[in-house]
Amino acid sequence: MMQGNLLDALLEAIERREAVALVTVTAGDGLYAGAAGSSAVVWPEADRRPVGELALGERLDEVLRDARMAIEGKKHEHFHFEDGGGRFSVFVEVQARPPHLIIAGAGHIAIPLASIAKTCEFQVSVIDDRPQYAHTARFPTADRVIAGPFRPTLGALRQGKEVFDSDTYVVLVTRGHQHDIDCLLEVLDDPVAYLGMIGSQRRIRAVFELLEREQEIPASKFDGVRAPIGIDIGAITPAEIAVCIMAEIICVLRDGPLPGLSEQIQMERIERRKRAAARARGAVKG
Repeated sequence: MMQGNLLDALLEAIERREAVALVTVTAGDGLYAGAAGSSAVVWPEADRRPVGELALGERLDEVLRDARMAIEGKKHEHFHFEDGGGRFSVFVEVQARPPHLIIAGAGHIAIPLASIAKTCEFQVSVIDDRPQYAHTARFPTADRVIAGPFRPTLGALRQGKEVFDSDTYVVLVTRGHQHDIDCLLEVLDDPVAYLGMIGSQRRIRAVFELLEREQEIPASKFDGVRAPIGIDIGAITPAEIAVCIMAEIICVLRDGPLPGLSEQIQMERIERRKRAAARARGAVKG
């Protein structure tokens, strides 16, 4: 049975949305025979003391380093060690942070998207500037529903306990260009795992070109935006569109091979920049 202090540490990590690992010595002989069965909860930060005791003597630091690498890789690992004092094996069970999906826009697509994402074990936040849309009755499965202006609300999330990082997925399904622009300006520089924006290619080009022109944002910054959003499955209804969006998000999460709808427009933008650069070089030579 797991010791109470280890269970408490794991539950606290879930509550605080922290990545940790339960490290267990599964076998040992020689000097390490007494360590078999011992466990500890380990955090990715080297300066944070583990909870529990592994009793591995001088090999402890090496085991902790390997455990932290497993946490970074978000995969369980089984390590085997041997030296003059004997052999031992360690299983690292990684408890990764749950991926966090932030849905900007609480319209008809957001409802099934929030539900599907929660089924896929995402933490889900929904924001909209319209209180009649952003309320829990419309999103009963969401972890958080916030009514407020898009950009300040996203900024407030960042200033709180949330970190917009490689475990964060942002979907922009707002009702208009200006809201898309506000959201992009707020999150474009964040190292999120996924940033997708709904809309036709014409609408997306208009938004990108406006920001390039008026905000002087380099065109290359938009290459990471998944737009048009989703994987092409011929979706028509809001629920079907939500499925195609979530399929692309899972593809990114799991390093899947399927290309999204955004691939074509991204390649077109890159090719246009290459042609423009070539023309500029030619003009200089001339």
